Amino acid sequence: MKQTIVEGMGEAHVNLAISRAQRLGVGMDTEMPKVPYKETITKQCADFYRHKKQTGGAGQFAEVHLRLEPNPGGGFQYETQIVGGVISQSFLPSIEKGINSVLGEGVIAGYPIVDVKAVVFDGKEHPVDSKDIAFQIAGREAFKKVFADASPVLLEPIMEVKITVPESMMGDIMSDLNTRRGRVLGMDTEGHKSVVTAHVPLAEMMRYGNDLRSMTGARGIYTMKFDHYETVPAHLAQQIVAAHKAEQEA
Repeated sequence: MKQTIVEGMGEAHVNLAISRAQRLGVGMDTEMPKVPYKETITKQCADFYRHKKQTGGAGQFAEVHLRLEPNPGGGFQYETQIVGGVISQSFLPSIEKGINSVLGEGVIAGYPIVDVKAVVFDGKEHPVDSKDIAFQIAGREAFKKVFADASPVLLEPIMEVKITVPESMMGDIMSDLNTRRGRVLGMDTEGHKSVVTAHVPLAEMMRYGNDLRSMTGARGIYTMKFDHYETVPAHLAQQIVAAHKAEQEA
């Protein structure tokens, strides 16, 4: 689901922007922004999928043997290693098209897939029943099948957060960062203020403005920017995957 993010100086500022839009006739469903997780794999795996359909008239047939490999930092890559013409050259783009249809929606939790290399290394076709749509379906289903067996993981955005508070409140800030899976990068002093810089998962920072205001009596400020992606801890990933399955079933 696509979302439009509304940002402001605080919750009151955001609520004002939403109410103005609604007065102008813009209907809105509001909720917390979704964390832009991504999906990838951690080991090499290979398998095949055979698509066969016979409905009285012309049938459909395609068999695709696919290997997936982790491709850290390389995005998605598609490669073919077909020998002997077991799959016609004209059908190789069809397989890629089928795979591409999965990349945006993911396999395990509905998030985009990144950093995977897909290699078509074998297959079969039928002189009459093989066609573009059959190889699209076989490519798509082979990818989903192999991806699920290649130790898939979720990646989460990690933010660089800089928090400035009165010195006397630094203990509370540090304790709170620990509960948010934060990793402190450094501490500094600016006048009578203490400054801490940390890496914190975006999932743990969704209402931090409100929480910081409560902890400091509105005397603390923070800035946040994206830094990198990291693997989501297994127990949290299981919860995200389970929530996606429940949403799909509903």
